[in-house]
Amino acid sequence: MKLLNQFFAVTLLTTTAYTTMSGSIDYNTPLTTIDNEPTTLAEHEGKVLLIVNVASKCGFTGQYEGLENLYKKYQDDGLVVLGFPCNQFGGQEPGTEADIKSFCSLTYGVTFPMFSKIDVNGPNQHPLYASLTGDGSPFSGKIKWNFSKFLISREGTILNRYGSMTGPESKKIVSAIEAAL
Repeated sequence: MKLLNQFFAVTLLTTTAYTTMSGSIDYNTPLTTIDNEPTTLAEHEGKVLLIVNVASKCGFTGQYEGLENLYKKYQDDGLVVLGFPCNQFGGQEPGTEADIKSFCSLTYGVTFPMFSKIDVNGPNQHPLYASLTGDGSPFSGKIKWNFSKFLISREGTILNRYGSMTGPESKKIVSAIEAAL
């Protein structure tokens, strides 16, 4: 009987652990930095993440300034802003990674981590965005435009999704970041 109870306890723990992973990101998903270096999100595990699909020639491009301000203000508390350039919306990120890095640095003083261009929708959707927007996400559905934002808890849980119209320094986002920190 004792062995049977242990079996059920392990089964319950395993099932609970699995179900809490739904709506979470995988820190080991392969990524490429803007400098073309292979990486993952593992170095950011245990931090609050704001994941954003960005573009340099968009009406929302000015949000880079707000994203950088958030990063500077809350970085020491454990916030990391992560920028993922995407050219799927109106061709508004046409440049190379070097062009994007230069633009972001010179125009907005971006110091938060940036990655190589990816697809956030469609058949070539990056696995990170598949987890952010897929059926297992509490905020599933296609990305509609540039500067969509996902807030991720220190445990890797997807806490919220914000559209392009919600600026990075909006009360809604700042309050959620402060609560997550």
